[in-house]
Amino acid sequence: MTMGSGSGLAGTEKTYIRMEENAPAPLGAYSHVVKAGPLVFVCGLGARHPQTGVEVGLTLNENGGILRYDVAAQTRQVLENLITVLASVHCDLRDVVDVTVFLAKMQDFDAYNQVYGEFFNFEQLPARTTVQALPPGRNFIEIKAIAYKA
Repeated sequence: MTMGSGSGLAGTEKTYIRMEENAPAPLGAYSHVVKAGPLVFVCGLGARHPQTGVEVGLTLNENGGILRYDVAAQTRQVLENLITVLASVHCDLRDVVDVTVFLAKMQDFDAYNQVYGEFFNFEQLPARTTVQALPPGRNFIEIKAIAYKA
């Protein structure tokens, strides 16, 4: 895990974490999580397995093209990745206050929503927005979250 820190407006201390283990490696120039005061901002997480770096829930043809995908399996992996990243700043799903879910196809809403409800199964749920906004690729769901940890 690579950590950095700095101060922002009004002296708010910030912590930047780019995880090297237990979470899928970033595919670009960004941190997995930034903690700014009591707010925790988690990057958009896809369905890559942390150890293999391969998206779960895909059935591929001999050329590597996607034959089928399982959005429930992908949702499970994304939420496991979220749990891991939150733990790096001593948070869990109960600390999440806002979730943005990006789907490749809105027809997958019911399947993702069922798995989401298995993870967020407590009384005080975060706010949530779901949009169809992913470009073609191997992730059919991505989740971005904001948590609060005083």
